[in-house]
Amino acid sequence: MNSRALIADDERLMREQLRARLAQAWPELEIVGEARNGIEAVELTAQLRPDLVFLDIRMPGMTGVDAARQIAQLPTDAGWHGCEIVFATAYDQYAVEAFEQGVVDYVLKPAERGRLQLTVERIQKRLALRDAAGDAADPAPAALQQLLGKLAARLDLGAANHLKWIQASVGQNIQMIPVEDVLFFISDEKYTRVQTAQLEALIRKPIKELVEELDMNLFWQIHRSTLVNAKAIAGVTRDLRGRQLVSVKGHPQKLEVSRSFAGLFKGM
Repeated sequence: MNSRALIADDERLMREQLRARLAQAWPELEIVGEARNGIEAVELTAQLRPDLVFLDIRMPGMTGVDAARQIAQLPTDAGWHGCEIVFATAYDQYAVEAFEQGVVDYVLKPAERGRLQLTVERIQKRLALRDAAGDAADPAPAALQQLLGKLAARLDLGAANHLKWIQASVGQNIQMIPVEDVLFFISDEKYTRVQTAQLEALIRKPIKELVEELDMNLFWQIHRSTLVNAKAIAGVTRDLRGRQLVSVKGHPQKLEVSRSFAGLFKGM
């Protein structure tokens, strides 16, 4: 019997990318549903009873970690012994402990083929062991709940530390710009351009510093000098030279995706 999976991510592009990569890494896996937030993930898991659930670690309303805690407590029976949890995250530090303990697994966003293949192999082994255990399988071990509690605490701490405002120069004035209003950041040698739907501003902070301070589930790096708000991505096209170009909602400029980050949109 083929394994069945649910994908939960508030970004459609990420759900589509993960689905495409899983089709390559695990062709027999059946994707039985997609959830747009943590609440939907819990509801669909209870309804569809998949063998594993891929959860974006950061989703509005209910985080992936909180959803996992609820999923782990869903009632089981002879036909369903619970499901394996795989977190999708741009934050390696949130998942390393879980990965090392072997209780849950993770893939980094965007899903990288090599790391996803390793995850698939680990999950396949765990599912085989769970099937062999049958009714003796423990769907919600204390170690899992303890680990999810730790991850939830770390997630809250990380969210509190993310950059919320950009202090930028607009003409002769200094303006405070909410981070969520920024469509994209583009750096040159001296300044970083901050672009919103209403204004363009400049800051003296390089992209590498912004990567450390911003929520990288919200802002995707598509070039060594460019970050784009994932919620502002309207689509991706190719030019005559084969380069990927990102269209941005509310702005005419198209942003080039460098070869190093081309995998973000591959298979979509």
